[in-house]
Amino acid sequence: MADTGEDDGTRTGNRVDIDGDATGPVIAGNYNVVVDAQHGSTVTVLMDGRRPRPRRRDRIRLLPRRQGTPLGRATDLAAIAAALHGGESVQLWGPPGVGKSALLRHAARTLDAGGDGVVFLDAARREPEDLAQDIFEACHSTGGYAPSRGELPQLMEGVEATVYVDNADYTAEQLRTVMDAAPDALFVFAGREEVLRGTDGRAHRVEGITRDAAAELLTRELGGSGDPDLVTALWEAAAGAPLLLLRAAAVARLDPAAGLPRPGAVRELLHPLFDRLDEPSLRALHLLGTFRDAELDPEHIGALSGTADAAALCAGLAGLGLAEETELGYRVADGVVAALRERRGLRPYALERLCGYFADWAARPETPAAQVAGHARALEVLAELAEQSGRADLAVRVVRAASPALARSLRFGVWGRLLDQGLPAAQRAGDRQAEAYFTHERGVRAVLTGNRVVAAVLLAEAGILWRQLGDTQGADAAANAQQYAPQEPGPGAGSPDAGSPDAGTSPDGPGDGLTNPPEGGAPDLGSSDLGSSGTDPGPLQDPTAGTAPSTPSPEPAPPPETGASMPTDPGPAAPDMPTVPSDPGVPVASDPVSAPGAATSGGGMPVDPGTAASPAAGVPPTGIGEAGGAVAASTGAGGAGAAIALKVAAVIAAVVIGAVAVEQNRSSSESASDTPAVSAPTPTVEFTAPTDPVDATTDEPEPTGLAGTWNGSDGGTYVFTDAGLGTYTMADEDGCGNPTSTEFTGSGDTYSATAPGYAREPCDLVLGQIRTTITLGEDGDTAEVTQEVVSVVDRSARCTTCQSFTLTRAS
Repeated sequence: MADTGEDDGTRTGNRVDIDGDATGPVIAGNYNVVVDAQHGSTVTVLMDGRRPRPRRRDRIRLLPRRQGTPLGRATDLAAIAAALHGGESVQLWGPPGVGKSALLRHAARTLDAGGDGVVFLDAARREPEDLAQDIFEACHSTGGYAPSRGELPQLMEGVEATVYVDNADYTAEQLRTVMDAAPDALFVFAGREEVLRGTDGRAHRVEGITRDAAAELLTRELGGSGDPDLVTALWEAAAGAPLLLLRAAAVARLDPAAGLPRPGAVRELLHPLFDRLDEPSLRALHLLGTFRDAELDPEHIGALSGTADAAALCAGLAGLGLAEETELGYRVADGVVAALRERRGLRPYALERLCGYFADWAARPETPAAQVAGHARALEVLAELAEQSGRADLAVRVVRAASPALARSLRFGVWGRLLDQGLPAAQRAGDRQAEAYFTHERGVRAVLTGNRVVAAVLLAEAGILWRQLGDTQGADAAANAQQYAPQEPGPGAGSPDAGSPDAGTSPDGPGDGLTNPPEGGAPDLGSSDLGSSGTDPGPLQDPTAGTAPSTPSPEPAPPPETGASMPTDPGPAAPDMPTVPSDPGVPVASDPVSAPGAATSGGGMPVDPGTAASPAAGVPPTGIGEAGGAVAASTGAGGAGAAIALKVAAVIAAVVIGAVAVEQNRSSSESASDTPAVSAPTPTVEFTAPTDPVDATTDEPEPTGLAGTWNGSDGGTYVFTDAGLGTYTMADEDGCGNPTSTEFTGSGDTYSATAPGYAREPCDLVLGQIRTTITLGEDGDTAEVTQEVVSVVDRSARCTTCQSFTLTRAS
């Protein structure tokens, strides 16, 4: 793998040499998968009796790292113990910085484990399905095996462990999904919102610590007691939040002459702390801020920030309330990123170097797959930064390098998220080999997660792409995997019209042989990937190995009637799509706040994107049609003629945004793919500093960013909740109308979210991804909403009713 430039952005290379060494077999349900980094993974079916037999561990003990005893938590600890003793699961909830994580970790180490033992996990940015696999592996010696959804609860039956889950910011349905994976375990979750109610368990609100506990904390940090009146005033101003009190003590400890800050400044201590940091500490903190809410191993922090003892340095930052220690390493503490973005003089990290470093590390054969999965959020942030910086080539590089290890890790949720980023990036970069690979791997993942209809479409598309590239090995692998998917997605076998309980399961498959699938198919375990729904197909008595399906026909089929007005002109194959704002005439400046050459994503720190070596940012994926205009056509793998009309997930409350139809327009997509690459100018993004901090003494602060209630010109009312780090959540619905939550990220005046596009029937079949962008007006009380197709199972698609509308702040 080629190295990349240093922090000055000097470019010395930009490619990943993948030679097929990153291979390895894994078993998921009834499938044996050989992961291939070059030609795409191959799939075979295990016959009855050949699946692994996981062995339950004699001693289940996966504890959190050791920490000091949290002060003033005796009452909270007693409440947790009482609930567990009564056989109830518990959710600890409260705002960031109130001490939920410290309380949860202390409970995991000190409360009587009972039953079979204790498991502690961190769910930050993790899908419930991946968390369920974590629990399974903590309780069993698995030998690299991921059981099917039907088998998992049976394997976990009788395991009476207590499972502690930090950062479990899930919906009630997602919490139930995790609990159902271990039906006899008790759970203690920690999250920001109260969602656990009724028979699922009890919710316990975590408040700030008492005045006496606050005095004890300040005395411990300062090595002596302070003025009692000042301590009381600080405690009141901080509302008892330990994080704010820790920062107040840190300011006094770093500058003894100044002493404790005045109470009115207790929520504005980050800049004084930054001023007192030495250069290595500030550089390391800047790196953590660049990765937003992702955690990093100290090894990577040291290598990228140039610090000799990164572990000790980061431990010092945690002691100042600027970082938090995790099981993997460290992540930035709440509120730090926004403050860092206001600080002048910080030199942006070179995006090429960050991407090159992690791509190189993830692709090494000696790098454990579990370590790559642990850093999946960091890889995801890098891909987002690259895309928003106009460097789709770097996003491809990161995802391509990490994909094989993520597949081998058996964390199919995060694997799907990264593949979802990689495919549109490859299309924008004009990298057809990567496009074929990502399409292939998404199809394989859809097979493994039971979404066979989507698998059929993706693998048929991958086979065509491989053949166009002259890669017969990849084409054969796609054709082989395709035999485990139905040959005609849509009405017929495996569709709702056929009466099958699982719309994504072929009639050949008798089920998993363990439990009957639920009506409508197994629930989505939280992944937004195209293959995230459905059930495991179960053991096949006759997999017809060696009988490959016929080669899909590239010819388009006539569009069927869909009940919509059909235009005669299907529109261009590769229309214009929104592009990253750019100004090639402005040079890169050293100040990340004002430097138009530095790019950022989702509220993170600016980065220097370097020079693009591939087509310009914003070049549309080949074959994606314009938003608007009703079009329907064939989506069948192998030339099957039934059309599948899509509806986009309700990204803005329960609004059905539009219908996406997939068409077989091979000739136009091929001609678009053959367009010569054009070098792009260096993109620039203008940054807007965060709004002024809200006065903590105000009972009802004015809403900032997206936070608050909005009325839409479409007649809807939308409520956004500030989740910190430039993130806002909003109550939502999936394709079947089930409640879920959508997360918008961004900074300044622009926020976006990407959500699945579902088929009209069956409603849980995901066939595309739609991005919704909200741009605030100058007054902060109005906003424009736009939507675009960013990924589909077929390269030719359009959104018939993706709309633009306005929002007006109501409160």
